[in-house]
Amino acid sequence: MALKVVILAAGKGTRMRSKLPKVLQPLAQKSLLQHVIDTAESLNSDSVITVIGHGAELVELRVAGDNLSFVMQEQQLGTGHAVQMASHLVNPDDTVLILYGDVPLTSLQTLQDLLSLVSEIHPLALLTINLANPMGYGRIVRDQHNVVQAIVEQKDASAEQLIISEVNTGIMAVKGQQLNQWLSQLSSDNAQGEFYLTDIIAMAVDDGFTVQTTQPISEIEVLGVNDKVQLQDLERRYQKEQAIKLMQAGVTLIDAARIDVRGIVKANADVEIDVNVIFEGHVELGENVKIGANCFLKDVKVADNSVIHPFSHLEDCIIGCDCIIGPYARLRPGTQLGNAAKIGNFVETKKAIIGEGSKVNHLSYIGDTQMGRDVNIGAGTITCNYDGVNKHKTMIGDRVFVGSDSQLVAPVTIGDDATIGAGSTVTKDAPESQLTLSRSKQLTIPSWQKPSKK
Repeated sequence: MALKVVILAAGKGTRMRSKLPKVLQPLAQKSLLQHVIDTAESLNSDSVITVIGHGAELVELRVAGDNLSFVMQEQQLGTGHAVQMASHLVNPDDTVLILYGDVPLTSLQTLQDLLSLVSEIHPLALLTINLANPMGYGRIVRDQHNVVQAIVEQKDASAEQLIISEVNTGIMAVKGQQLNQWLSQLSSDNAQGEFYLTDIIAMAVDDGFTVQTTQPISEIEVLGVNDKVQLQDLERRYQKEQAIKLMQAGVTLIDAARIDVRGIVKANADVEIDVNVIFEGHVELGENVKIGANCFLKDVKVADNSVIHPFSHLEDCIIGCDCIIGPYARLRPGTQLGNAAKIGNFVETKKAIIGEGSKVNHLSYIGDTQMGRDVNIGAGTITCNYDGVNKHKTMIGDRVFVGSDSQLVAPVTIGDDATIGAGSTVTKDAPESQLTLSRSKQLTIPSWQKPSKK
């Protein structure tokens, strides 16, 4: 038996008021559709078939998946019609899970629960939910024995049916043989003139099958997005959930409403995060890490007891234990800090390996550099690593002292225990344990007269 996932993603999303197709709108910096694809692939599905229409070329370009394929729905004639476009890829012995490109947060556990209900004797399972305000949703109609009989869309429902609070989420799992059979029987004889996928529920009942149902843990799992208001609402709900997970892991959030997780954050106990911190990609935080306000971390590992002061920007870097960073520091990709290293205010690093206990305290640029331990870099120091065409490397040994306002012109090596005098431009290797400096002669002109204003 193979699992095939069909994702419906052909709609235009007119209410978004955007040139970007609805399913490409971002939630936590990832498109709605990519959320759905990632979840589908986590189910170890054999194939993820995405039905596209409006903005098809852009959709194909912007999303990715190992088992992803696309089929076109040239005319949008309803959900049943959309699934019909993919039916030629469905074999009789497949189990087909139907998802929606604008319903991004259905959990893996909920979908596994739904799939577990499908068998040869129960070929159709439906995800439903009870809503206090079911306006706009298709109602689940049950008989006196509480067995599902049909789904009635809002516009086709009677006054009695409109009172029903249990609604259809649209998400279902169906055996391939029955799905293809029922799809061929769909009709557009309804208020919308469309082919409703939900009509297969009544067909299943007519064929003598009992429709199985399950419900998600949280309403957020089945919320769809039709406009920017709903998108923002779902973003805030999602971020609230991420904040709760962090706090449950032992993280202290100064304000849980002012943190954005746009990827995966793994945090150990006693981490403290101030307001307006943004996480992207994959971030790992050791014990007792403290992150100041207005910081940005993307694809970063921070070891125990390190402190990142406010307004610092870290991307694709590794931070050792007991480090101090910022405020206003920028650590670019390839930066690695040894234990107890310090990067001060207005310091930028890139592809820099900085050894244990070394300090770059302020107003410096360190790029394409390998630095030893217990080095002190003075204010205003620059490693001149780019000649306009190629990048070159600076090698700095252990216990080096570099005076302020120095330029180290790569390729260059500074030996262990060397001292570079302040204001030097170093273009040749500096020997270990010696003072190296380059300065023009200082002159004082005694006859000089300061100009006066005319």
